[in-house]
Amino acid sequence: MRAKGTVIVTGATSGIGYATCEALLESGYPVIGVGRSAENCQAAAQSLEAAVPGARVQFITADLMQQREVLHAVREVERIIGTGKLHALINNAGGVRSRYMTTGEGYEQQFALNYLSGFLLTNELMQMIRRDNAAVIFTSSKSHKMTRIKDWDDLMYQKRYSPLYAYKQSKLCNMLLAFSLREMGVRACGVDPGLVKTEIGNKNTSGVVDLVWRLRKKRGVAPSVSAKIYLSLCENGFPGLYYGLGAKERRYNRAVNANNARKLYNISLKLCGMGLKEAV
Repeated sequence: MRAKGTVIVTGATSGIGYATCEALLESGYPVIGVGRSAENCQAAAQSLEAAVPGARVQFITADLMQQREVLHAVREVERIIGTGKLHALINNAGGVRSRYMTTGEGYEQQFALNYLSGFLLTNELMQMIRRDNAAVIFTSSKSHKMTRIKDWDDLMYQKRYSPLYAYKQSKLCNMLLAFSLREMGVRACGVDPGLVKTEIGNKNTSGVVDLVWRLRKKRGVAPSVSAKIYLSLCENGFPGLYYGLGAKERRYNRAVNANNARKLYNISLKLCGMGLKEAV
């Protein structure tokens, strides 16, 4: 049997990311997980190795909100994979905030983690992605269809912050990035994992946001259900741009178009200090 290429999963120590790692390992893929906490990375690795005997899993500790940490993760991925094959990059790391908070670069945290980290990680690994014809998968959300980019000069809602709008927009940005990558000849798509029982809305939040998520997640599916989407896309490929539960292709926001994708891509290059690279 031909050896399978490595799959990188960000946000891999809990929730959808952890469940996806487990599903991939059970199917024979080597996995590189990325998590923010060294303690959580170690615990996740030990748990996965116990759950899947013979699992080939390694973890990289990196706080992907910070661009220097993304670049650290890139160097570690290159060291681990070397001349081996990359099968897919799953940009799953994400978070929710209840108030305006910024990263070391001064960027709003939901925008930085949910979208910009995947943009930078994907671009820095682009040579490997193209070499191996690897797939790039982004965790988006049905909520991306319920918004638009309201102000191109204020992508991070500095003027009037709304946690909900910032979250929705970050998921729309992931779809626009997937669109851009496909225009560049890269196999890319976005995924709506559905309403999932995870702690994403209770980490680093308080007040109404924390309460709403505690109530809302009770109606969600187990992370293992959502993980099946990512596994299916890795195993079977995907002709479309946007998928939901059952790995079924879904309609996406009409705002996901060439003009908006090009505009966001060029802005993102500058935000990541990559302005000298060729824009789409």
